[in-house]
Amino acid sequence: MGHTERHAEPWPLDAAVYHPCKPKDSPLWCLIDRHFADFEQEYEERFAERYGFYRRVIPDVVSQYLKCGDLQEGFARVCCPDCHYEFLLFFSCRGRWLCPSCHAKKVIQFGVHIWENILFPVSHRHYVFSISIIIRRYFLYDRKLLTGLCYCAEQGLEQFFHYNLGLMTGKPGVVMAIQTFGDYARWNPHIYAIVDDGLFTSGGVFHVMPKVSLTPCSTTTIISGQRQL
Repeated sequence: MGHTERHAEPWPLDAAVYHPCKPKDSPLWCLIDRHFADFEQEYEERFAERYGFYRRVIPDVVSQYLKCGDLQEGFARVCCPDCHYEFLLFFSCRGRWLCPSCHAKKVIQFGVHIWENILFPVSHRHYVFSISIIIRRYFLYDRKLLTGLCYCAEQGLEQFFHYNLGLMTGKPGVVMAIQTFGDYARWNPHIYAIVDDGLFTSGGVFHVMPKVSLTPCSTTTIISGQRQL
């Protein structure tokens, strides 16, 4: 029985080429690698009063970020079964917020998941819920209040929809994301929400919101939320 040798096809010139990132060339990586130890030692004295207690999750997140994309910390060998082209794929930290690369990937994946699996095919609105500067500091020292803030925002939306639609029952579909910083990374807890533009009743009927001014909604919701918290 004869044997036929199989030669790999030449790599096409217009094919996408995998370019591994170089995390240690990043200014953010260099800054954290050089100064994080000093930051930990001085946090209580210099930053605790302004930014709150030192959260235990911080050193773990930073440690994983500094290892992200480093082949010395582990990798997988990827091989094409047809052309036998190989490359090394580093392990990532899969972190949020701190790691720019992993966070960007998670944002895209979450957006696709929301679009394909969660949002119902109806019109939607984008809402932003904020709180007065004078009470933001309470959220800095008690992060559990952020959960209450989400609850207040959801309740305010539901009441606003009930009033304008003239319904006693029904719920809107809501997807919320908490963000705790604003410009220049200053402490500013607020909520982004994607909301169905109407109410779903128990029979599965969707009642579309009429055209109304949203200014009373934002004012009423914020005040109501402050009182409940």
